[in-house]
Parts: sequence; C-alpha cells; structure tokens
Amino acid sequence: MPTAPLLLVDDDEHDLFLLQRALKKAGITLPYEIADNGEEAIQYLSGVGRFADRNAFPLPEAIFLDLKMPFVSGFEVLEWIRLQPALSGIPVFVLTGSSVERDRQRALALGAKAYLVKPPTPEMLLQLLQPGVSSFNLACSNPSRP
Repeated sequence: MPTAPLLLVDDDEHDLFLLQRALKKAGITLPYEIADNGEEAIQYLSGVGRFADRNAFPLPEAIFLDLKMPFVSGFEVLEWIRLQPALSGIPVFVLTGSSVERDRQRALALGAKAYLVKPPTPEMLLQLLQPGVSSFNLACSNPSRP
C-alpha cells in the first residue's frame, strides 16, 4: 500500500505554495495531495469520482484545512468529517487567514486538532507535527529539530 499523504485543502494557490514551502523547509517529506476546495476534499475523503482508486489516493495521515473557501467551507468539511467514523483518527489542522476567536473556537469544537493563522512557518509545522511524528509516520529529514 502506498504511503499515506498529507491532504492540503485550500483554494488559494499562493497559500498552497507557502504551505508546501514551509513543509519542505521543515524537512517534512511526506507526499501530499491537494484539494482545491471543500467539495473536492470531501470527494477525496469519500473516495468518489476521480479519487475512487484508494491505491492512487489513499486516506491521508493528516489534513491541513483552510476555512474560507467557495462551494463548501472548511467548517462544513469539519462537520462532515465528524460524521464519518472511518475518518475519526485523521487529525485535521486548520490553517486559515482568520484570526477571529469565534472561528478558532468553532473549528476546535468541530474536532480540529490545532488552529493556525497563515502563513505557516517551518517551525509552526514542526511544533505541530513533532509530537505525532511516529504516529503519522512522517518522513522528516531532520526530526531532531525543535
């Protein structure tokens, strides 16, 4: 079975680029898949449509989720994930431009493991993922970094 990827969910190409760059600078070499919006994230996680082949599109080790997206918001994705028992073990990290406390509280209440305001830094990602490196089986080129 292929290595489970990270699922990056964001409609902004620039934000995706910054996240990918921060992952690389943090030494996190786990593969990743990209969903351009919440609807596509749900399709990926459901294994439907172009994501039906679980060998090509395995369930992710972790999800980085933006909140403010067209069609289906990040909040709606969190609500949907919460209703899927098979996905309960996948950590969801909200990565958003919103620093509104109400958004943070709602995301955490819906099951997000962490709430980070963009842009991410390599240090933020390492701090976030380091405690779960063994459980995520993340391939870090320098896992001893703080």
